[in-house]
Amino acid sequence: MDDSGAFQAWAAQAIARRWPRARLDHIAALRGDLSTRRFWRVAIATRGEPAAPPTAILVDLGPDDLPRYVRVLNLLSAPISEPPWLNLHRFLESIGSPVPALYDADPSRRAMLVEDVGETSLLDAVGRPGADAADFFRLASTELLRIHVDGTARVDARCIAHEIAYSGRLFEWELKEFAEIGLAAVAPGAGYSPIAPEVATLAARLDRFPRVLSHRDYHRENLFIQEGPRIRIIDFQDALMAPAAQDLAVLLTTRDTDEVVTPAIERRILDFYCAGLARRGVVSLDPAEFMTSYRLCVLQHALKMIGRFEMFERNGKTGYRRFIPHVLGQARRMLAHMRPDFPKLCDALMP
Repeated sequence: MDDSGAFQAWAAQAIARRWPRARLDHIAALRGDLSTRRFWRVAIATRGEPAAPPTAILVDLGPDDLPRYVRVLNLLSAPISEPPWLNLHRFLESIGSPVPALYDADPSRRAMLVEDVGETSLLDAVGRPGADAADFFRLASTELLRIHVDGTARVDARCIAHEIAYSGRLFEWELKEFAEIGLAAVAPGAGYSPIAPEVATLAARLDRFPRVLSHRDYHRENLFIQEGPRIRIIDFQDALMAPAAQDLAVLLTTRDTDEVVTPAIERRILDFYCAGLARRGVVSLDPAEFMTSYRLCVLQHALKMIGRFEMFERNGKTGYRRFIPHVLGQARRMLAHMRPDFPKLCDALMP
């Protein structure tokens, strides 16, 4: 049953509560992500209410608060008391992260009204004529440092991310789709059994790196650019504690990011990030160890996404298979630096 009318009615009430002289004008459905959440852009007739914005985003939180891996791997020891988006929003706002303002929320109705951060994603911004990709990715890295440094220093058990670790178990579990369908898609005839021990080693090595507060999905379509330029961060509800390089791997290499982030830009951004850590006095890995952690994170992410994109296509979510050659290229690029560590993976994936 289509219950969008109930959400629209709730939004109209939320607008009246927040800005008494304003009213809901109309709403338009937005393309959602791959979760069960839904989104609408709400046009607001401000009626002389100067504090009211012209638009806002109405969110249906969907039926599931926790991602499937948290439930399957039992990564939380106690039930949660509120939707993770609300919990993480409160925490990130407290450290100054540029997350959207929360105008109203009703967890029992699974409804939220939040700030509209615009339509210019990081991907859109770097695609504009004359745009300097390095500048935009440095801006993204600056806010990532805030999460990794300030967030990690202040996170405690009141923040749900503190209680969920990007552990070796989770790194390995994420590669199930690569094992089941991804490998055959990119290396027909290759068997998974010979590379299974190396996949386990990859996950175990990632498990040993220090963890920081991590957005987890810090990529170009969850980052929006406003005038300034200023960056805004969305889709943070799955934050957890992870190796710092995981967010950087996603930011710099996911999907077809290689079309705008060259190896030279990648090196500049990694140097910028490491210099930022040094200025804050929080360096926990020497440069060689950090680079190893980054390469392992890129490799794991690439293998995961090979399997995931292939699964999306087989399940009818089209348009993702085109990214497979890009993430396969990222995996090969990392393996070229680590041949002695992953000889069977190299045999299967390297041309």
